[in-house]
Amino acid sequence: MSLVGGYSARVRDLFQAPPAAGPLPAGSGERRVGEAGDAAAGAWIRFEARVADGRIAAARFRAWGCPYVIAAAALVAGRLEGAALADAGEFDVQALAVELDLPPDRLGRLLVVADAARGLAASPAAAGG
Repeated sequence: MSLVGGYSARVRDLFQAPPAAGPLPAGSGERRVGEAGDAAAGAWIRFEARVADGRIAAARFRAWGCPYVIAAAALVAGRLEGAALADAGEFDVQALAVELDLPPDRLGRLLVVADAARGLAASPAAAGG
């Protein structure tokens, strides 16, 4: 991937038009929320998911952070759909770092994304359909 302005084309594309960004649409199934980080610390991510029969039927995210945070959250939200709830957040952080051409000093941002995704499985079903 070529870097322009410090970010790969993949990161720029995901940052400029992040798929799965925004509120979770209404639907059937239980709603789960996983959140991690702190905007003051440079990264905050909130995943919301609709779960039916132990699988994630829909996932969305909201995030605050650098383009790497937004890009990673967008990728993870898309990959959560169809996954077992118990496996939320169980992805290879290093592989994601390579996919996004992430500088080593930003690896901690991906750990926040993983923590938020894991929080989906740990959270109780939330109110609101």
